Amino acid sequence: MKIFLSLLAACSIQLAASPQQPAYKNKDLSPETRAKDLLSRMNLDEKVMQTQCLWIQKSTILNSNGDFDEARAEKAIKNGLGELARLNENAGPNSYGYHPKQAAELYNRIQHFFIEKTRLGIPVMVHEESLHGQQTQDATNFPIPIGLASSWNENLMTEIYTAVAQEVRARGGQHVLAPVIDVTRDPRWGRTEETLGEDPFLISRLAVAEIKAYQGDGVYLGKDHVATTLKHFGIHGQSEGGENVAPSNIDERTAREIFFKPFKTCVQEAKAMNVMACYNEVWGLPAHINKHLLTDILRKEWGFNGLIVSDYFAIRDVSTLHKITPSYDSAGLLAFRAGIDLETPDPDGFKNLKQLVLAGKISKKELDETVLRILIAKFRLGLFDDPYVDPGKAEEIVGSKEKRAAAYKAATEAMVLLKNENNFLPLDKNKIKTIAFIGPNADKCLLGGYSSKPRVCISPLQALQEKYGTTLHVLYAEGATITDKNNWFADTINLANAEENKRKIAEAVEVAKTADVIVLFVGGNESTSREGWATNHLGDLPTLELLNGQNELIKEIIAVGKPTCAFVNSGPPLSIGNLVNAVPAVMQCWYLGQEGGYAIVDALFGDINPSGKLPISFPRTAGNIPAYYNYKPSARRGYNLGFDATPLFAFGHGLSYTTFDYSNLKLSSPTMQTRLGRVTVTVDVKNAGDRKGAEVVQMYIRDDYASVTRPVKELKGFKKIWLDPGQTQTVSFTITPALLSFYDKDMKWVIEPGDFTIMIGTSSDKTQEIKLSVVK
Repeated sequence: MKIFLSLLAACSIQLAASPQQPAYKNKDLSPETRAKDLLSRMNLDEKVMQTQCLWIQKSTILNSNGDFDEARAEKAIKNGLGELARLNENAGPNSYGYHPKQAAELYNRIQHFFIEKTRLGIPVMVHEESLHGQQTQDATNFPIPIGLASSWNENLMTEIYTAVAQEVRARGGQHVLAPVIDVTRDPRWGRTEETLGEDPFLISRLAVAEIKAYQGDGVYLGKDHVATTLKHFGIHGQSEGGENVAPSNIDERTAREIFFKPFKTCVQEAKAMNVMACYNEVWGLPAHINKHLLTDILRKEWGFNGLIVSDYFAIRDVSTLHKITPSYDSAGLLAFRAGIDLETPDPDGFKNLKQLVLAGKISKKELDETVLRILIAKFRLGLFDDPYVDPGKAEEIVGSKEKRAAAYKAATEAMVLLKNENNFLPLDKNKIKTIAFIGPNADKCLLGGYSSKPRVCISPLQALQEKYGTTLHVLYAEGATITDKNNWFADTINLANAEENKRKIAEAVEVAKTADVIVLFVGGNESTSREGWATNHLGDLPTLELLNGQNELIKEIIAVGKPTCAFVNSGPPLSIGNLVNAVPAVMQCWYLGQEGGYAIVDALFGDINPSGKLPISFPRTAGNIPAYYNYKPSARRGYNLGFDATPLFAFGHGLSYTTFDYSNLKLSSPTMQTRLGRVTVTVDVKNAGDRKGAEVVQMYIRDDYASVTRPVKELKGFKKIWLDPGQTQTVSFTITPALLSFYDKDMKWVIEPGDFTIMIGTSSDKTQEIKLSVVK
């Protein structure tokens, strides 16, 4: 008993001597309360460092082998750091990256330094690129976003990005630079593939699902979720000439009604934690220094309370590209005052933020508000409570069997059957002895931009040989090479040797002569249309044509006279009119990710039924741009000399191996009140074919007469349904005042009484109509 009392007394003395736990370490408190307590304990140097990020300058904390160097870190980041960029890279910027276990172990070593060796133990955030899977070694690679948007499937987006979040978090990332929710209205833009298409409603619904999958719905996100970043706020998808950082000369009405809609929805409904400004100038000011954009609209009007982060080197661009000021410090001051919280990827404009505070150009209150937002994000991510990851788990889940299954499913839903004359597809493998895969993309596993090296990557030819190599005689000819290298990261890209392509076309013709059926694989690759991030790394194009001998290849193969179909890989929609006229069946495949080869072969032989719909209109040529479907009534009058002003394929178009009939379109009421009114529109959809298939039922609305000009139609609802042969389903949509509202001549959000045309159908150009009257 004496020993017990002695021990108890010793423990009491020890407890009395221990300082009270600071509030910021109490995980039972709210992130805001904890962040305020921590902020009150920080000095100026520590606060300033929270606004900084390191990417190229990670070299200041890593040794020559890429491992963490604590001695270097004690000099470079003794006052902490806001964020590290792309920690998974193993050999400098844009390198392929570590394997999952290595990445997790490196992250743990670095995070241990921040928690144990800095004064207040403030952990560091790590951001990663994960547009369609994390951009690093072994990560599961899904179809590019324009392909995912072709699924028109919110549940699929949830499944995909739940998987991506798990992989990113397992290896040490907590903040992703995704999704891209720019509305694309010029497919010459090399980043078209990164987007979800041309329609703000479709983008909004898919992005909300993606963000919720990434972040979950808790105040504290948990170990399987990450913070998202909406990219790229402003107007990024319709710039001069389709060039990546060119001015976006769009009026505020169009900006609000089209380009801003996905951002507002994702801020207010999905609660995205971060927003990234666009590179472009908007209304005469670079977005990064546009206070009206970032503070007045985003924060004050929409109520956004998360982080506004800069795009890579964009604050530097205020000086070097936009020519606003010769000084990086001045550019940083302008960006900070406009609303930027955290500069990426390395300190340029924010490098001397401390001096700006000491000089009185930035107030303590302004700095504190910024740092508080950064700290709240770190608390919400659980970095103070459970900062480390399990390297073994990372190795287990990244690229797992379950993730591969999700990638395959996504690839099957991303394909869009553009044409299928006389039901040419699917092919009957029992009636074919010799099949030829011909074209530059037949034996390529095309992943698209922001990709790395997944554990598996299968080309169509590889998939064909694997599945049918013992039962079919498989032939192959490249036919043409598009570019001298297929490398999204390479700075200089040239078209491949034209004379060599002539030889390859001749070889392909000889191969075609011996085949029973030919499948052409044409289009683009990751090097043709891509992000142009510098003058020495261009990516936009003035044409949408099939490049470098591909049209000649098509012509020569068709002349052989064998049954031929085509699969098209590309980032943007291409001008494929000649191809469409030449062959009976065409499948748009975008870049389908690591399982794309399997999905293509399964679609070819009918093991899966394509269900994709176009999220973007297909212009006939670059001269037909813009081709978006939701144009104003005075547009698209037509061209002289018989040139067609309509798109080659309309927004929402996509065929199936079965057919769907629409009937019995009706409204629950022919009238609706402007306030609190609700009307339901229903339609019966029947699978009239002999295969199970999926159909995307689309609802468009037109305001017949309004006080300001309105689009000829706007997507206001869609539902993807799966039907067995002969099955009928009644599909309903609810029409509310919000779906009929717009900005009036005074820029007030209103609904006006009058007549509206409700259109339901299989695509934007194939609908049935019914009238709705709106009354006060």
